[in-house]
Amino acid sequence: MSPITVGLIGIVVLVLIFFLGMPVGFAMAFVGMAGFCYLVSPEAGLSILARDVFSNFSSYSLTVIPMFVLMGSIAFASGMSRRLYDAGYTLFGRLRGGLAIATIAACAGFAAMCGSTNATAAAMGRVSLPEMKRYNYDDSLATGCVAAAGSLGILIPPSTIFIIYGILTEQSIGRLFIAGVIPGIILAALFMAVVSILCLRNPKLAPAGAPTSWREKLAGLTGILEMLVLFGLVIGGLFLGWFSPTQAGAAGAAGALLIGLVRRQLNWQSFLFAIKDALRITCMVMVIVTGAIIFGHFIAVAKIPLVLSEWVGGLPLPPAAIMGLIVLLYLAGGCFMDALALITLTVPIIYPVVLLLGFDPIWFGVIIVLVTEMGVITPPVGVNVYVIKGIAEDVPLETIFRGIFPFLAALIVAVAILIAFPQIATFLPSFTRY
Repeated sequence: MSPITVGLIGIVVLVLIFFLGMPVGFAMAFVGMAGFCYLVSPEAGLSILARDVFSNFSSYSLTVIPMFVLMGSIAFASGMSRRLYDAGYTLFGRLRGGLAIATIAACAGFAAMCGSTNATAAAMGRVSLPEMKRYNYDDSLATGCVAAAGSLGILIPPSTIFIIYGILTEQSIGRLFIAGVIPGIILAALFMAVVSILCLRNPKLAPAGAPTSWREKLAGLTGILEMLVLFGLVIGGLFLGWFSPTQAGAAGAAGALLIGLVRRQLNWQSFLFAIKDALRITCMVMVIVTGAIIFGHFIAVAKIPLVLSEWVGGLPLPPAAIMGLIVLLYLAGGCFMDALALITLTVPIIYPVVLLLGFDPIWFGVIIVLVTEMGVITPPVGVNVYVIKGIAEDVPLETIFRGIFPFLAALIVAVAILIAFPQIATFLPSFTRY
């Protein structure tokens, strides 16, 4: 068989193994090694497996992952998610749909300390869903809002998807982080606009809350202050060139720990929970990245990126139309695959095509994250939806899926805005060293 045929068979086998439930990282490592053994030699396949596993688990650049994951775990364990939600409620609670808007604002704030869609949705869902239920919010709006807003965890920096994309494409993780700031704010605003429009069309979806005084509003802002301090420390340090991404993550984790200790809301038990949670997530991500790199070597030997680039370059279509096809590919793939699996599987294949078409790789990283956000809320996979289902056990799954579709429209609008105005993502990164 030709290398191309072997490569395509490998991709099909990999997808089938995903559906059988084999862990993503191990599946990619197994198929990558087997394919490399077949195309080159068994000795070369075993050698590349040992080399990639050692080099990745001993890589300094990958230490950025545990640092940012630890920051998010400590932030959750020390009660920052509750304080962010309380701050959002004092500002927006009196509006119709104010609790949902406050949830979106709190998710955006927690995303600035977390970097994971699942963790953001779970943390804010535990806090906001009981409150929205108490105020008789429509189940579809309440659960759909939290599931969609949780996806901000991988757009507003720090973001595990940006880290993995940066590693796979050898792009600056610091620039990717900063590129996600403005699109993240725009998307959060679009989510809030969706809630306002839905409540305007049907006021029964969400009643208005009790008004709060200016004194209460000012007191509530203290819950935002610690998030702004952490975000300013991490992103400001990257922007000004004070930190490398790994150092920024370490500074953020230390800052979150200090805030928890000063507030006396981080005891020994919650600290151990944060450490164990960060260790579990870090190991999962590291194994996935290692498996993706092994699989990427197999794909490169199979010459699929080269052939795909030549084929796309010969298409009688403008680059914008081809980018539209790539976005549709990711949107369709996100319906059936986990976000990390989709990114690690496709980026080694698609990225050379993006460079051939002349698109900015930092901008494309933001596009990838936006489209991946669609995947975490669309059926049948929709990981965030299942996270929310685990919290709101009495709400039918179809009700939650029905609630996410208005927010999915907001994500599509955000992608369209970014394609029309790429400077939104590339402006800030042009000023940073990292």
